[in-house]
Amino acid sequence: MFKRSLYFRMVVTFICAVIISLLAAYFISSRFFQHEYTTEKELTKMIKGTVEMIEQAEPDKVPDIVETMRTYYFDLLIVDRNGISYLEQPPSFAITQADVDHILHSDDPVPFMFPYAERDSSRMVGSPVAISDQPYALIIDFNYEEEVAGRRKTIIFTLVTALFIGSFVILLVSRHLVNPIKKLTDAAKEMAKGNFSVRLNSKNKDEVGELITSFNHMATEVGKIDQMRQNFVGNVSHEIQSPLTSIKGFTKALRDEIIPKQEQREYLDIIYQETERLSRLSENLLRLASLDSEHHPYEPEKYRLDEQLRRIVLAMEPQWKKKNLQISLDLAPVELDADQDLLEQVWLNLMTNAIKYSAENGTILLEAKRVHGGVTVKVKDGGKGIPAEAIPHIFDRFYKVDQARSSKIDGSGLGLAIAKKIVALHQGKIHVKSQQGAGAVFTVSIPELREEEMND
Repeated sequence: MFKRSLYFRMVVTFICAVIISLLAAYFISSRFFQHEYTTEKELTKMIKGTVEMIEQAEPDKVPDIVETMRTYYFDLLIVDRNGISYLEQPPSFAITQADVDHILHSDDPVPFMFPYAERDSSRMVGSPVAISDQPYALIIDFNYEEEVAGRRKTIIFTLVTALFIGSFVILLVSRHLVNPIKKLTDAAKEMAKGNFSVRLNSKNKDEVGELITSFNHMATEVGKIDQMRQNFVGNVSHEIQSPLTSIKGFTKALRDEIIPKQEQREYLDIIYQETERLSRLSENLLRLASLDSEHHPYEPEKYRLDEQLRRIVLAMEPQWKKKNLQISLDLAPVELDADQDLLEQVWLNLMTNAIKYSAENGTILLEAKRVHGGVTVKVKDGGKGIPAEAIPHIFDRFYKVDQARSSKIDGSGLGLAIAKKIVALHQGKIHVKSQQGAGAVFTVSIPELREEEMND
């Protein structure tokens, strides 16, 4: 489990990267120091200085000079034209007679550099030198193997120190980076258990901080959705239970012949009304589910909106005549490109509500006009109005202004939710303005959609 963790993988990745970088740096620096430790220019300068020092010294002092130079990683050989050494102590290297002849008879004033391999830890250079006016060949072997080994140890120590320090820093930094993610994981597990109140604090302004902020926002929204789900289940249960209880009670009474014959028709009418109420509820729930699925059939067509609104008013005449209401129409000739059947459901729901909440002998205003970029429809009733605290929830599913459910006005609280969904499907907006005692005004704005927008 630990090996699969992000913290482990991050640390291993960083340490591997550091090790690879340090190894590359070691080999590059080692190769550079070994190959470039001493240059031909430096060797030339060195042997010229040695030649000058030997030629100015007394012949019997030359062995002392050579002995002194050998203590500084130099080994010297001085031979005559026949290859006979001028020094008593033999050097640690040997040269051929051809090399001696080349040094003594070369017309090139530049000292002779002996060939060497790139990985060699020594350089050899030769130059003619005069001792007691006799020509000799001076060869210097500069061996810097110990110097290179010392520098290599220094490099290794430096790189190993950098590795330990870097690894320690990476461990700390990785823990700092991974801890918020571990907290997010724990919080997500809490949410999976149903605890939607979990929140995380973060002062970071980086990507991890944005992730935590998004998580907190998601937790808030999921909590709201869960609360809506609970409310939805409770509301559906109540709306179904109420008519079922009535139907069960009345049918039992009819079956047991408790109700007199002359009253049975009245009870049968109540049962019929309750079954119709259940039917409307199930129909609205299915319509909402279809609209929520985003696969609801959407078939826009050009039609006269004002004529549609007139037909709806005529179709609902029995309802508004029953309350002796006056319908005031202000309908401009408006052509609209939309789904006629869906919008008809919106106007029916709004007009139904307006009739329900209007007082006897009141007036309902229905207005339609073209505005810049679309059309606007207003439905105004003369009822008791909507309390200010209820307006933000008026389009919520199953929401009723009468929270005690004691209102005599029939309804499941789904009509406005369906209307809002249909209007949103047309990329429009619906809102309400109301004052208690002065009625309510519902306004629907439908934009003029281009064909490609309607097919999105």
